[in-house]
Amino acid sequence: MDPLGARSQFIDIQTLPTWQQQLDEDGEGPPQDLNDSLFNEQTFPSPFPFRPDINRKIILHTGDVALLNCTAIVNTSNESLNDKNPVSDSIHRLAGPELREELLKLKGCRTGEAKLTKGYDLAARFIIHTVGPKYKTKYRTAAESSLYSCYRNIMQLAAERSMASVGFCVVSTTKRGYPLEDATHIAFRTVRRFLERHGNSIETVVFAVSNTEELVYKKLLPLYYPRSEDEEKASLPLIPADIGNSEGEPVVPERQIRIAEKPGSLEDDSEEDNLESDLDQVGNHAFARMEGDVDKQRKLILQGQMSEAAIQKQHQRNYNRWLCRARGEDLSDIAALKALYQTGVDMCGRTVMVVVGRNIPVTLIDIEKALLYFIHVMDHITAKEYVMVYFHTLTGEHNHLDSNFLKNLYDIVDTKFKRNLRAFYFVHPTFRSKASTWFFTTFSVSGIKDKVRYLDNLQQLFTCIKPEQIDIPPFVLEYDARVNGPYKRSQSSGL
Repeated sequence: MDPLGARSQFIDIQTLPTWQQQLDEDGEGPPQDLNDSLFNEQTFPSPFPFRPDINRKIILHTGDVALLNCTAIVNTSNESLNDKNPVSDSIHRLAGPELREELLKLKGCRTGEAKLTKGYDLAARFIIHTVGPKYKTKYRTAAESSLYSCYRNIMQLAAERSMASVGFCVVSTTKRGYPLEDATHIAFRTVRRFLERHGNSIETVVFAVSNTEELVYKKLLPLYYPRSEDEEKASLPLIPADIGNSEGEPVVPERQIRIAEKPGSLEDDSEEDNLESDLDQVGNHAFARMEGDVDKQRKLILQGQMSEAAIQKQHQRNYNRWLCRARGEDLSDIAALKALYQTGVDMCGRTVMVVVGRNIPVTLIDIEKALLYFIHVMDHITAKEYVMVYFHTLTGEHNHLDSNFLKNLYDIVDTKFKRNLRAFYFVHPTFRSKASTWFFTTFSVSGIKDKVRYLDNLQQLFTCIKPEQIDIPPFVLEYDARVNGPYKRSQSSGL
């Protein structure tokens, strides 16, 4: 207890500015270049619209979560609830020895769970203990689901106990290796979705961060909690393609099972109703709005009568149509192929995207949906520098994408796809594939010719990307070991 007349070290959250209030205090609006973005012309809505009622519940605080006088604060720990990290150490120091005694009675906590104890000498009445996942690129999907469970279970516990306020620390500690920016996306969208659907009793959610964490939190908060309609529009292009389901939970497409009502049959007498229903949708879709004569615009381009700016604007508008459509389509069948996925980072810290040639059954899939899936997955990745790894290993004729499709894809995608691609690693190429690629990159898409690197074995790839940073299909590993010999880690120990 503080000496009589002494100022308390604890912080009254009522004195902290809310996220909505910080817009006026910081005097920060959306960047001008985003304000002018063509996304402002689009009619499709943001998945996280401007909600001042929710923004007034959010507080971003740079400081120790243990000092907040919330109803409950969050402690991030390990499965034995005895982790040594700055957040946990501060909470135990201020709460007193009784907290340790109560934790021993809980007999641990599994990853993703949340358990409650008293706050003891803290200003907070309760402490919610949770265990974040250990992050490994190979098991990224499991880590995402576990981290979602942490935030979801904390909010659920707070709602069930009618807690007025919750103070969050950053659940994913450095020790557990979860990339901060990826973890922050999951935290923000999970809390946002919960407040939208179940958060009537929760008045305040405080995100307590360190100075280094504050930069990431301030950058991503506008995406999920826009403070004005302008900020909502400006943030829309930056929202990741993967925003989870209606609860914010990560979606694993291959686990989704669609069951049609009365499968295998269509009632003849419903045909007229179906037609009427389809006609009702005409004009409601984002793409159905009136625009200029497209054929006329193309004619002007061919005749060289359109300015460079007008051409770029037309191209951006066309790409935005594809992106909007990609976000609305069910692409789970394409995702299930696991032909395109994000893995770790290369030696320069750039995101690595993997394409597995053998997993592309060109003759069986809907090529247009494949194009939509590529745009859907890659849009947020290409906002910054990235590299691509293409495994040509054991591909057959039925796996080779037509050059016209690749040219069409290259022409459709946004300029950031081409500008921010730093390298295209072509692993296990054949003589024929090298010749085809040379011809294609020379005469069709010359912009990426200098970025293509042919790698005959995985050893060469590991000089650019550490083995633990890339999820390689087992058949590729087996092929490389059979043809080039087993990979010896000692050879790359200096990487």
